[in-house]
Amino acid sequence: MLYYLFDYLDKYYDFPGAGMFQYISFRAALAVITSLTISLLFGKSLINYLRKKQVGETVRDLGLEGQSEKHGTPTMGGLIILGAIVIPTLLFAKLNNIYIILILATTVWLGFIGFLDDYIKVFRKDKKGLAGKFKILGQVIIGIIVGSTLYFHDGVVIREKIAQTSSRSATTLSEFEQLTDHGKKFARQTKKSTKTTIPFFKNNEFDYAFLLRPFGEKAKNYAWLIFIPIVILIITAVSNGANLTDGLDGLATGTSAIIAVTIGILAWVSGNIVFADYLNIMYLPDTGELTIFVSAFVGACTGFLWYNTFPAQVFMGDTGSLALGGVIAVLAIMIRKELLLPILCGIFFAENLSVVLQVAYFKRTKRKYGEGRRIFRMSPLHHHFQKLGYSEPKIVQRFFIVGIMLAVFTIITLKIR
Repeated sequence: MLYYLFDYLDKYYDFPGAGMFQYISFRAALAVITSLTISLLFGKSLINYLRKKQVGETVRDLGLEGQSEKHGTPTMGGLIILGAIVIPTLLFAKLNNIYIILILATTVWLGFIGFLDDYIKVFRKDKKGLAGKFKILGQVIIGIIVGSTLYFHDGVVIREKIAQTSSRSATTLSEFEQLTDHGKKFARQTKKSTKTTIPFFKNNEFDYAFLLRPFGEKAKNYAWLIFIPIVILIITAVSNGANLTDGLDGLATGTSAIIAVTIGILAWVSGNIVFADYLNIMYLPDTGELTIFVSAFVGACTGFLWYNTFPAQVFMGDTGSLALGGVIAVLAIMIRKELLLPILCGIFFAENLSVVLQVAYFKRTKRKYGEGRRIFRMSPLHHHFQKLGYSEPKIVQRFFIVGIMLAVFTIITLKIR
C-alpha cells in the first residue's frame, strides 16, 4: 500500500525520498524493521491475552526432562508471526504481483488450518485436534491452487538465455561491457515453462514436461498432470516437517528463519537480470518482489524468538508451524529451486524421516519378532537427543549450526556444477 502512495508522490510531486520505494533492498529493510517491531511490541500483549484466556499448551507425558514445566504455556503464538508477516508485506510489496498474491494466500490459508487445529485442542479440549485427513485436505487444496496458478497464470514466466552471436567471450569484454550486456544475453520475450533447477549439473535445468516425452510431443501440453501433484507433495512434506520440528523451544522458529534468509537471497538473484546472468541461472521476472515477503518472514521469526527461546513464554502451535513450512515450500517452488529443499530443509527432512523410519521399523519387527523394536530412543529426532541426555538449549543451538551449514551449502550449489 505504501509503495503505491510513495510511487504516486514521486511521479507527480517529486516528493523527497519517495523514489527510494522503487528499490527492493530499501523496502525489504523496511519490511524487516516493521515485522520485528510488530512481533516484539505486540507479542507481549498477545501472550498476556492468551494467558488471561487460559490458552495453554497441554503437554503429553513423554518422560522427558523439564517437560512438566511447559504445561500451561500459552500456545497459538503463531498469530504473532502471521501478523508480523502479512502487515509489512501489505505495506511495502507490490500487491499486483502474482507471486505476492499467491504467497499471502498460502500464508493465510495454512495459518487458518493450523488455527483450527489449535482451537480444537485448546477450547474443545480435544488433544487430537483437527483430524489428520482434514489437515492433509487443506494442504492439498492450497497445493492445487498454487500449482494451477504457477502453471496457467500468464504472469508466471521465465526469460531464457539465447546463444551468443559475438565471437568475443565474456572474459574478453570490459567490466562495463559485461555489466551493460546482461540484458542482451536473455531473450526479449518471456515464455511459459515448467522448468526447474536441478543442483550439481552443468546445464542445471530440468523440465517436468520431459517426463511425458514417451507419450509424444502433444503430451507436453498436459505437463500440469505431473507438476501439480509434485507441488502438492512438496507443500505437504515441508509443512508437516516444520510441524514435527516444532517440539523444542525456538527450534522450528530459528530453523525457519535460517531457511528463509537463503530463499530470500535466491529469490533476489533470480529476479535480477545481472545476477541471473552472472550465476548462469534462470531469470524469473518479478520474483525479486518476494524478497519483501521473505524479509518480513525473517523479521517475524526473529522477533518471535524473543519470546520463544528457552524457556519459552509462548508456543507457536500449528497456527505457526504449518504456515511456516508451507510458505517455505511455496517460495522454493516459485523461484524454481524446489529440488534444493532436501538440502536446505535438511532439519525438517531429518525430523520427518526419523518418524517414518521409527514407525516402519517398529511395525516390521513387531510382525517378525512379536515385539516392536526402535531405531531411535524416541522420534522425532530432537527427542532422541533429549533421551541421550542433551539439554534442550544445546540441541537447539546445534541444530541451528547444522541448519546454517546446510544453508551455505545450498547457496554454493549455484556454483558447484
